[in-house]
Amino acid sequence: MENNNAIFAGGCFWCTESDLKKVEGVINAISGYAGAKEGSPTYENHGGYREATKVVYDAQKVTFKKLCQFFLDHIDPTDAGGQFHDRGDSYKTAIYYKNEEEKSVAESLIKELSDSGIYEKPIAVEILPEGMFYNAEEYHQEYAKKNPVHYGAYRAASGREDFVARVCQIREEKKINWKD
Repeated sequence: MENNNAIFAGGCFWCTESDLKKVEGVINAISGYAGAKEGSPTYENHGGYREATKVVYDAQKVTFKKLCQFFLDHIDPTDAGGQFHDRGDSYKTAIYYKNEEEKSVAESLIKELSDSGIYEKPIAVEILPEGMFYNAEEYHQEYAKKNPVHYGAYRAASGREDFVARVCQIREEKKINWKD
């Protein structure tokens, strides 16, 4: 088994972690903070960082490309100011890459998404070099599993569920699928 990791910033890390754990081949998903060069972020003080999820995955079962596609299908990739009702720099979206191959994969997927006609606004997901990742506090890990009632209410109220369902419906109606 060849394990690898990838980091995605998709707004609220509770949602991104919960979604990415559903992908076959994902061994673990960890909520945390990514993007800044120094400091020790906490939930109360994480300026310069984005809420992010680090995914540990079996590269024999799922590829970086498939993880990126899944991620892009579970966010609003056109929102440059955050995600749903989480606003600000901490909630902006990004795909972090470790090498030129991952960067190229992410860039081609952003172009494909932009050219697909699904969205009227431009794609705002940033593609950034992977830097330091700091695990979030323990009470944030597996939040959806540990706090299902609160998480479910939060997710529904945020508009994320409805948005993802609407995009899925558009993809089906227009027969728009990711290229392999």
